[in-house]
Amino acid sequence: MLKKLLLATALSTSLFGAAAQAQTPPLLNASYDVARELFAEINPKFIEHWKATTGEEPKIDQSFAGTSKQAQDIIQGKKVDVVTFNQVTDVDILAKRRLLNEDWATEFPNNSSPYYSTIGFLVREGNPKNIRSWDDLIRDDVKLVFPNPKTSGNARYTYLAAWLFANEKFNGDQDKIKAFVGKLLHNVENFPTGGRGATVAFAQNGQGDALLTFESEVINIANHPDFKAGNYQIVIPPVSVLAEFPVAIVDKVVDQKGTRKLATEYLNFQYTRDIQQLLTRYNLRVHHPEVVKATEAQFAKVRLINPTDVLGSWDTITETHFGRNGVLDQLLSQRPN
Repeated sequence: MLKKLLLATALSTSLFGAAAQAQTPPLLNASYDVARELFAEINPKFIEHWKATTGEEPKIDQSFAGTSKQAQDIIQGKKVDVVTFNQVTDVDILAKRRLLNEDWATEFPNNSSPYYSTIGFLVREGNPKNIRSWDDLIRDDVKLVFPNPKTSGNARYTYLAAWLFANEKFNGDQDKIKAFVGKLLHNVENFPTGGRGATVAFAQNGQGDALLTFESEVINIANHPDFKAGNYQIVIPPVSVLAEFPVAIVDKVVDQKGTRKLATEYLNFQYTRDIQQLLTRYNLRVHHPEVVKATEAQFAKVRLINPTDVLGSWDTITETHFGRNGVLDQLLSQRPN
């Protein structure tokens, strides 16, 4: 009897150990600063999807911050399985460190960008400064709030949007373009490290005449119950930047943790019709043809310029504008202390 009991116990322990070993480790998604509410909706839906498909109930952990900071944390050893960023260059940095494949942008549809946006302006009730386009942002009587381009992918797109606008306005005259963008940076009243800090500075602390951030965030703030009392107005300039939101698997981490299958399905899930529809509720522009058609009236008509069509590859853009002693550093050094 004792022998049977010991054998049963050993068998139970063995089966328990095998089940525990088979359980996929938690997945960590590192995302941009203002994506909290979005992934608070996506993650439970994915957990339900994975459980229905495999019988397992995965755990999804989240990390939110400016994407440049997230990338540095990953380089320094943070065990992130997937990134859902708002800036291509911050994924490329990880590829250069061999943390993920160099051809990461080909692993998922649309340059591994399930959704995209552009830069819009949020202004105060009645638009007292009559801000309509990029030209208005360099006036002496206008003060701005947006994140620091050194730490925020969001803000890098703002910088690039202003540069691309000026490039067309001045027919590529570099001195005039730099003067334009330099004046815009001069007008920034607050440079928080991330998009959420910029929202707080503008909407809660009353700083600036305009908040510059993603179109999706502009609309979300204007409609959010916590901020509706401000009666903010949305301004989408007629010309702005194409801002892709890249996703990627951090190959080095998923291979160590054994989470590649889970990570791949997690990112594929963001291309499904239901999630593409959900993304438009957060005012993000998507690619799914049925969803695009159904939400056509939701988005302002704007001509979007792809930075790589004008300024070269992202490597070139990074080196020229955002690298050490690049154009951004030069223009920021001219700001008054």
